[in-house]
Amino acid sequence: MDRPEEPRNESEQINQSTDEESGFPPRRPTEEEPVSPYREPYEETDEPPRKRGGGGKAFFVGLIGGVIGALLIALIAWPFARDQMTSPTPAATVTTEQAATTATEAENDIVGAVSKTKEAVVSVTNLQSSFRGADQETGAGSGVIYKKDGNKAYVVTNYHVVEGASSLSVTLSDGTALEAKVLGEDPTYDLAVLSIDAAKVTQVAKIGDSDTLRAGETVLAIGNPLGIFANSVTRGVISAQERTVPVDTNKDGQQDFNTEVIQTDAAINPGNSGGALINTSGQLIGINSMKIAEASVEGVGFAIPINEALPIMRDLEQNGEVIRPQLGIQIRDVQEFPSGYREDRLKLPSDVTKGIVVVGLTNNSGAEKAGMKANDVIVEIDGTKINSFADLKSVLYRDAKVGQTVKVTFYRNGDKQSLDVKLSAQAATVQ
Repeated sequence: MDRPEEPRNESEQINQSTDEESGFPPRRPTEEEPVSPYREPYEETDEPPRKRGGGGKAFFVGLIGGVIGALLIALIAWPFARDQMTSPTPAATVTTEQAATTATEAENDIVGAVSKTKEAVVSVTNLQSSFRGADQETGAGSGVIYKKDGNKAYVVTNYHVVEGASSLSVTLSDGTALEAKVLGEDPTYDLAVLSIDAAKVTQVAKIGDSDTLRAGETVLAIGNPLGIFANSVTRGVISAQERTVPVDTNKDGQQDFNTEVIQTDAAINPGNSGGALINTSGQLIGINSMKIAEASVEGVGFAIPINEALPIMRDLEQNGEVIRPQLGIQIRDVQEFPSGYREDRLKLPSDVTKGIVVVGLTNNSGAEKAGMKANDVIVEIDGTKINSFADLKSVLYRDAKVGQTVKVTFYRNGDKQSLDVKLSAQAATVQ
């Protein structure tokens, strides 16, 4: 009997034809047909020729009269024709002016939006210890100054930008380099908050509302692509407001979490991570996070919605970590178990092929107190289907709170049951 792999702890997993053209030989004229349909054959008559008289004179008189009449008509009509040729129609003028004005206004909106945020976007340099003992630059990204309080300013960036750093340097838009301190990190949402000296900080990003975004809306990405082109601006549109992408937070090759992101075709290149995604009002509506980097893929970038990021930023700033709810169980996905095990040990109905299996419980946890047991197979929480561990995290991390009671629906020995479980707190840090 195949044995399943070691269980993962709940707190650790988080695109017109002629004859010749028709193929027949050309037809010769017959005896009954004239040689040409356009000219009658010549035929002699017995009538004597007509005498030429004064017809010629009448002809020339008529010709001269016609010429004079034509000239008079031309002279009378010329002023009107000239006006028609030289004067453009008012409608065409209005349309052209309106188009030019609209284009100029749109360009001014973009320039104005950038000016409201550009100085709040910084470069973040990751320095790590080398075998020689001195710190060396190992990577660079971007960040956004979102708050200034007294002598401190606060910068939000991506967790993967600062991951593993022994020290960090933040470079302002004017080139000033400052030492930065990590206040907190959240691998689950790929966010980190830093603090820097606020003395030379001249601009703070204005926070927008990512819930009001619409597909097709113009957005701008500002960042430090490739670590060398600071304060670069790229333009695009919102491709989709809510796009779900899988995340492997602990890099074990397994999906740990489904995160909702903004999809955009604004260029997000390496080094842009942690930079600002803004609307045409210059408001911060997302934190640039990732890009699908494949040869066959172009214009697919993602940003963390600012409405999702703000609560996490506050927790990291104030507590150094994000406190999230948990059931207090160790679990495995149903699909990780052999079919024989699912039938014999879990006794699942044949139509139940997805869910999460409880393989252990934390002492005094909400799940244990509610009466859950090992081998229970969870399929729903508060009416939301749970097909995998990633689904569980999505429900708990996005919708639930510590101390909240949720209805857990599960199978036990083939019977479908439900229990009310009170959620306890866990630290979000993933090892």
